[in-house]
Amino acid sequence: MPGVADVSPSGPRVLPGSGRTAVVTGASSGIGAATAERLAAEGFDVVLGARRLDRLTALAERIGARALPLDVTDPASVEGFAAAVAQVDVLVNNAGGAFDTNPVAEADLDSWARTYDVNVLGTVRLTKALLPALRASGAGDVLFVGSTAGMVSYEGGASYTAAKHGVHTLAETLRLELVGEPVRVVVVAPGMVRTEEFSLNRTGSREAADAVYRGVREPLVAEDVADCIAWALTRPHHVNVDLLVVRPRAQAAQHRVHREG
Repeated sequence: MPGVADVSPSGPRVLPGSGRTAVVTGASSGIGAATAERLAAEGFDVVLGARRLDRLTALAERIGARALPLDVTDPASVEGFAAAVAQVDVLVNNAGGAFDTNPVAEADLDSWARTYDVNVLGTVRLTKALLPALRASGAGDVLFVGSTAGMVSYEGGASYTAAKHGVHTLAETLRLELVGEPVRVVVVAPGMVRTEEFSLNRTGSREAADAVYRGVREPLVAEDVADCIAWALTRPHHVNVDLLVVRPRAQAAQHRVHREG
């Protein structure tokens, strides 16, 4: 992990995150892992949370971070995680996922419940648990990794779009409730992002997951979203990036994607 300053020809440069502690959830893969790595490079003291502690520990050792087990759907796990983190300046609520592509007429209610629990209720659990520390920091940040699915509905996406709409309105409500307090509330909403697990978990097969991105010349990757997250978190603290929507150039809208060949 970088120190608090980089040396350049003009002298030491203090890194934007120096002295600040950032918690990143869902950090064992994808956007969460990329965000953790980027924030560590920006000088943040990073605390990683996820269920897969083996992967989490490997990442933590590589980037100089701290790994703690966390299942946002388990109140006891959230309580234990919060108790283990003394200082929190930044919370990146990244844990989430999509688990089916069924139309409403064929809805799997267990999948709906799982989707809502991890994306919405889990986010509420951890935000509630860490909010006292974020307030006490004097310059706290709560960043939600939302989705363009939280802004637009589409066929076969009801369980996920409903959950991500919930995340977006959660963030908007929290911002209203915290106005006047030293805590920013930020939403970064990615469009099409190719990661190793998201579409695989959603479709259940590698072939179907690959088809999502077939012909798309340059879908976003996790590092692109991490770059946006880091940018929002390193603005002067009076600057609140309410909502940052980021898509690949090939995606003009949820249903409008240019595919080659």
